[in-house]
Amino acid sequence: MKTKKWLTTLGLTSMLVGSLLTGCSGDKEKSVKTASEKNEKVEITLAGWGSSPEESALLKEVLADFEKEHPNIKVKHEVIADQYMDVMKTRLIGGEGPDVFYLDAFEAPGLIQTGALEPLDDYVKKDFDVADFEKPLIKAFQHDGKTYGFPKGYSTLALFYNKKMLAEAGVEVPKTWDELKEASKKLTKGQEVYGFGQNPELARTLFIANSLGGHAVKDNQANFTDPKVVEALQSYVDQHLKDKTAAQPSEVGAGWTGEMFGQGKAAMVIEGNWAIPYLQNTFPNIEFGTAEVPTINGKQGTMAFTVSYVMNSASKKKDAAWELISYLTGKEGMEKWTSKGFELPSRKSVAAKNGFDKDELRSALVAGAPYATVWADDTNLPIIFNNFNNQFVSAYLGERPLDKAMQDAEKQANKEIKNQ
Repeated sequence: MKTKKWLTTLGLTSMLVGSLLTGCSGDKEKSVKTASEKNEKVEITLAGWGSSPEESALLKEVLADFEKEHPNIKVKHEVIADQYMDVMKTRLIGGEGPDVFYLDAFEAPGLIQTGALEPLDDYVKKDFDVADFEKPLIKAFQHDGKTYGFPKGYSTLALFYNKKMLAEAGVEVPKTWDELKEASKKLTKGQEVYGFGQNPELARTLFIANSLGGHAVKDNQANFTDPKVVEALQSYVDQHLKDKTAAQPSEVGAGWTGEMFGQGKAAMVIEGNWAIPYLQNTFPNIEFGTAEVPTINGKQGTMAFTVSYVMNSASKKKDAAWELISYLTGKEGMEKWTSKGFELPSRKSVAAKNGFDKDELRSALVAGAPYATVWADDTNLPIIFNNFNNQFVSAYLGERPLDKAMQDAEKQANKEIKNQ
């Protein structure tokens, strides 16, 4: 599984703003009484994207448990297989949006701005325990002091290492980036095995770009030419071009770094929780371990990817919608949903109860949550992300100097931002 990259469709977003501002005027004053308040059976719709058969079966079980505890609420689960955000925005514009739906943190700032999401703070009761959520995760769904979603789970990134390869090379698990670079030299065997498998894209390198005190994104603008950003990224590029101890998956015929690692073509990679079941099922003979991402300049860092349940502000069944959200992101529902490790619990208490904070493979991922950089920033991140990737890869491949590539990426991104 690779990092999801939901690309914002700016035209749809602009239409959505106007549509919602027109259609939602005075909604709060009307306060329609829901069917659940009248003890009648009410059906609400939950929409999300597709997942593995195992995850789908588990969600079905969790929803069945919810309906058993809430006999007056029926949940209709809809799966949107392709172009999820485009479909969702179109439906919201047309007044046909679901009551509750998945929202990636990457897309949250833009959708919050449209008014499509219901603020959830007034629905929250004390026993819901908002403080139990990992702060960086919930912050991704907050704006102007309001909370628009509660994260259903997450994954940080951790260092995955091949135990056999490190043992044969006499290499300890690196704790700093300098140690990782030195270890990569000892682990590399020509073009057959690279010490380190890399992902040259912003979603995986933003924490690296910011590691020396720079800011690749500043005031909702691209800031790639920040000297500290360029310096931090140059070290990453040099591992590939100068040291020749790192490579991206396509250079060894792999689709992603998890596959590259599983095939034994990289001794170390930085990957997420999703790589654990993949490696266990696809490459059962590989012995691997995980550790927190090595520190850079003495500072801990990693990325976090999270998705929340949010409520459609135009829903006519908001009380029932909140009952579903509060169950799925509450301690009971989250404990079952995360029990098989497909996602990590965004609640600290559930992570401890399920044992993930002490799990041999997942504890490093859990440990990264408090200091992670969540893959979400502001409304222009999709534009910034696209332009960075387009230019950074050319520098990574040695086609042009990094500072020149970053200059062009910043200029184009900010031009597109200005003209939207």
